[in-house]
Amino acid sequence: MRLLLVEDDPGLSRSLKADLERAGFAVDLAMDGESGEFLGMTESYDIVILDLGLPKMPGLEVLRRWRQAGNHVPVIVLTARDAWHEKVDGFKVGADDYLGKPFHIEELQARIQALLKRMHGMMQAQLCGCGVALDEDRQTVSVDGAEHVELTAIEFRLLRYFMLHPGKLLTKTHLLEHVYECDGDPASNVIEVYINRLRRKLGKDLIATRRGQGYIFGDKP
Repeated sequence: MRLLLVEDDPGLSRSLKADLERAGFAVDLAMDGESGEFLGMTESYDIVILDLGLPKMPGLEVLRRWRQAGNHVPVIVLTARDAWHEKVDGFKVGADDYLGKPFHIEELQARIQALLKRMHGMMQAQLCGCGVALDEDRQTVSVDGAEHVELTAIEFRLLRYFMLHPGKLLTKTHLLEHVYECDGDPASNVIEVYINRLRRKLGKDLIATRRGQGYIFGDKP
């Protein structure tokens, strides 16, 4: 899953980026409101973590511009602990959730996972489908109740994205956009390589190839 982090504090942004990457996200970082607004309008993200106290353009204005342009990407707003009015203003312009500073990274990760599942209509605690159970904390997978198998970072990102979009035809370009950061430079066949690795761990039938179109996880669309 591809995530945009808009946070101007250098120390906090570095630590959050590293923690979120370890949690299986491809993270792009913007250090001011103008850069964040531009990336959010021009790149494809699954979720955004948006601080409100940003230089060049306030976070609320960034969010307002996205929503006015029809950009409905899920957004978690970061606010000062006692700034209840900022939380209200954030919800009014289209925030999906908020988290007060300071916070524990585990709570942020839990809110991200819960929001992503809710946006995709999945209410179960664990991401499951087609006999596949994905443990997002341990980054392991089990098929038909068998023993959990470890996944690499890219395998985990790719499988999680497939499982959040079961039965949908996903092109190679689309998958690349949601698995790698914007400054990543993967090889042209990297998606095929990792899909073949997933097939060896999950079974060859769970991810189907549509020649010249893309890939489908689980049921046919």
